This record gives sequence, structure tokens and C-alpha cells, in this order.
Amino acid sequence: MATFLDEGISGAKGREKRPGFDNLLKGVARRDFDLIACFSVCRIGRSLPDLIHFLGDIQTKNVDLYVHTQGLDTSTSSGRMMFSMLGVFAEFERAIHRERVLSGLRRTTKKSGRKPMPDDRVEAIRRSLINGQGIRATARLHRASTTTVTTIKRSLETV
Repeated sequence: MATFLDEGISGAKGREKRPGFDNLLKGVARRDFDLIACFSVCRIGRSLPDLIHFLGDIQTKNVDLYVHTQGLDTSTSSGRMMFSMLGVFAEFERAIHRERVLSGLRRTTKKSGRKPMPDDRVEAIRRSLINGQGIRATARLHRASTTTVTTIKRSLETV
């Protein structure tokens, strides 16, 4: 009996980032055991192709899998079918989580930053710069920051 731990590391990470999982697979390759017991299917992986690949790998070495939270035993055909179904749900859960994170990021980016300067003010600053006025004087005249005036000046130089 051996224990392989990847505490604090997501089941979605690859084998190379999960030393405990990597050692488990090396033990399977050496045929060190005939049964793997784990707490939840999401601890093995969260992508259906990875889970199916894992199950295929352990089955070729005559190693079965028991998943505690789901009461799943892959030594039976119904257990293998349930394992695949749980993999689908784990992948779905990960996709939903990712969508929520991206949605939240999109919402925050819409609200962040200043409102753009009105076009007429930008044009007035451009005219002052074209007429040879310096950056600080232009900033004071138009009540804008020197950074804003510099940005507008750079846009003139690239045109």
C-alpha cells in the first residue's frame, strides 16, 4: 500500500505539475499494485480525454480504480461507464468555472479606466502641439496631464 498526494494542486494540472500523480503512474507502469483508491474522480483529472486515457493505461496493466465519493469500481462494466460519465461532468464543471471567471474579467474591464477625452479637446491639444507649443504649456492651457499631452504628441509623430 502506498499514498500519493498532490495537496493544493488542481486535478486539472498536467502530470508534470503533479509529482504525486506522476509517481502513481510510474507505480502503475511497474505493476506495483492492482487497485488504485482515490477520494474523487476530479483528483485524477478534469478533462474527459485525460480520464479515459488514464483508465485505459491502468486497465492495460490490470489495475482497477475505486473512487470513494462516487462509490465507483472500474472492475465492473457499469463502473467503467460511470467513470466516463463522471469525467464528462468534471470537464463540464471546469468549463463552467472557466466561463464564470472570464465573464467576471470582462465585466471588470468594462468598468475600469477613465472615460476617453472628448474629441474636440484632443483636437485642440493637437493644434497647440502642431503650432509649436511645448508639452507643459499645452497641458496647462488645456487642463490635461502631461502624460495625456505626450500620448497625443506621439500619435502625431506616428501619423
